[in-house]
Amino acid sequence: MVVGIAEALLQRPVRSLLDVGCGEAPWRAALHALRPGARYVGVDSSEYVVRRFGAARNIRLGAFGTLGALNVRGKFDVVVCCDVLQYVPAPELRTGLAAISAMLGGVAYLEAYTTSDEIEGDRKAWHERSPAQYRRAFAASGLTGVGMHCWVGDTLKPMTTALERAGR
Repeated sequence: MVVGIAEALLQRPVRSLLDVGCGEAPWRAALHALRPGARYVGVDSSEYVVRRFGAARNIRLGAFGTLGALNVRGKFDVVVCCDVLQYVPAPELRTGLAAISAMLGGVAYLEAYTTSDEIEGDRKAWHERSPAQYRRAFAASGLTGVGMHCWVGDTLKPMTTALERAGR
């Protein structure tokens, strides 16, 4: 779905993906099944993950709030961040979203759960945020919602229509 959305807006095949909080990099395998030649860069805060899978899967050590300092070069057609944002403190959220916005050349898939979502699971170190809080944080970073957890920056915003962009 995310690759399809990105390609529809980019009007070409996806060539690169940045996976923030990648774990063992399941998005890498999915991307390479769809686009075998695409560049994949993973970032994870687990030293174990980087030691075990880093070289083979192109995973670098880093946290959401340190993205801007990681020397990750270029713009990415897709930036993925799944099941991470609700664990990120407010100052890190701002700096990480700013870094994502700066590296984004296509579509960001930012899966976030809010106080309005009924979810089950690990709530340890969870940062409760309303949908409005996330929308403000994303907007402050120059990101515009286009639905299904997908966001675009200034580059692709003109490629969307008013009804594609998420309302408040």
